[in-house]
Amino acid sequence: MNQIKILVTGGAGYIGSHAVLSLLAANFQVIILDSLVFGHRDLVEKTFPAELVELIVGNVSDRALLDQIFAKHQIAAVLHFAAYAYVGESVKDPGKYYRNNVMGTLILLEAMVSAKIKNLVFSSTCATYGLPQQIPITETHPQAPINPYGASKLMVERILSDFDHAHGLHSVCFRYFNAAGADPQTRIGEDHNPETHLIPLLLLTAIGKCESVSIFGTDYPTADGTCVRDYIHVSDLADAHVLGLQYLLNGGASNIFNLGNGNGFSVREVIDSATLVTGKEILTVESDRRPGDPPVLVGSSTKAKEILKWQPQFADLNLILAHAWQWHQLRHGE
Repeated sequence: MNQIKILVTGGAGYIGSHAVLSLLAANFQVIILDSLVFGHRDLVEKTFPAELVELIVGNVSDRALLDQIFAKHQIAAVLHFAAYAYVGESVKDPGKYYRNNVMGTLILLEAMVSAKIKNLVFSSTCATYGLPQQIPITETHPQAPINPYGASKLMVERILSDFDHAHGLHSVCFRYFNAAGADPQTRIGEDHNPETHLIPLLLLTAIGKCESVSIFGTDYPTADGTCVRDYIHVSDLADAHVLGLQYLLNGGASNIFNLGNGNGFSVREVIDSATLVTGKEILTVESDRRPGDPPVLVGSSTKAKEILKWQPQFADLNLILAHAWQWHQLRHGE
């Protein structure tokens, strides 16, 4: 078995834990560093074999802990998911986001340089683009984030470029569109508190845990008046991270890739899909637009497909919903 060890920050969270599954499938060993502010210890301990995955509870801003981890383990690369990711909260409390997402990452990078670890896969976001000037969005689209969350991720991208030039620390940045779904084998899935994402809110309403789901804006210049988004299955997202990791381990230069399906679905289309998949009536309430919500966000992932040979396996919206529904019934059902 391949004994290469990978540090996964935020590996007890939604996307990070799915990346751990993909790493195990590719025969890597994993050290998870997670503060458990949003991560789930129970899912890590129940899902991952202890001989292949070690959970260390701590923060990426703890330099002494990072030095200890890098001294004890022969880490080949870091997959960095640890971040705060609530857009609305970032507007209300920007300091929290710059402190955690930017300063925390800077401390991690300095510890990596000190330990001579040269490869990082970074969880970035399409929020670095801001309001789209053209659809689909490619990696060369201007970056003009409209909230502190997107700005914090863009700042890290800039830091990574500087660390590459100064220290030879190579990185792959993945700019995600809307992650959705759950592990097809229902081992792990999406479980945020608070929950703000459309698909889990629809499913929690179908289960009876929420009374209704708000539709924020019905007057957008789209086919049915609601926002259109690009949903990507979290397992496809996770597999891309392993491909990005292998690209770096094979000597690839620093690079940036979008990760999406290249197809847009409106809020009403997602509601219709959730109703079909669950067989439940889902009560919705029409509300005003949220500030800064673009009418359409759809990404081009051509570059990832060409360079990393990435190919999404679960692009069908109903399938994404079906996997999420299986998980939510298991996790939140009576």
